Amino acid sequence: MVAHGRVMARPPVIGVTGGIGAGKSAVAEALRALGCVVSDSDAHARHVFGEPDVQRAMRERWGTRACAGGDPSAPVDRAAVGHIVFAEPAERVWLESVIHPRIHAMREAEFAHAPAGTPALVIDAPLLLESGLGGVCDAIVFVEAPEALRLERVCRNRGWSEADWRRRESAQWPLDRKREAADHVVRNDGDPESLRAQVRLVLDQVIAAGRAG
Repeated sequence: MVAHGRVMARPPVIGVTGGIGAGKSAVAEALRALGCVVSDSDAHARHVFGEPDVQRAMRERWGTRACAGGDPSAPVDRAAVGHIVFAEPAERVWLESVIHPRIHAMREAEFAHAPAGTPALVIDAPLLLESGLGGVCDAIVFVEAPEALRLERVCRNRGWSEADWRRRESAQWPLDRKREAADHVVRNDGDPESLRAQVRLVLDQVIAAGRAG
């Protein structure tokens, strides 16, 4: 980061992880409200998914399997692609090799333009640890929520079935492993005020640790 012609120390990088439906985005938004710059990997992935050369690569690899209803005249469909990559691990690896470098470039551009005084840079990524992004973080926050609440959230907000949720979660690290890799744990059980207070405390601790280090 550059300000007034001199190089400024980069703010600490906070990674947000947790189970599907735990509310990682809610934590990221709480950090954004505290002045942090948040890189939303899901939003970047949606943008990258629609890029013409990425659409073309998926169509060439999967043909009509990737199209809505198998219709060759239809565009590549996210739901159809999801069924492919979560059923066939090798195809998920291929797709990530196409998409992840583009998402990384978008994230770095966001962080490079963070305003002076930004308290922290936040990576909100579903596969933070699985993709190796934990290694670039100064602190990792694990978002915890009861399983029943996580399932209710994804069924309500994403239209998934319980089978969809369990299949996708089984493709990620186990929750115990994610929790062990984290430096901080916040509980998101539906109390927004409590969540904001926990997030503020974590941010204060990360900033203090950066100054001390």
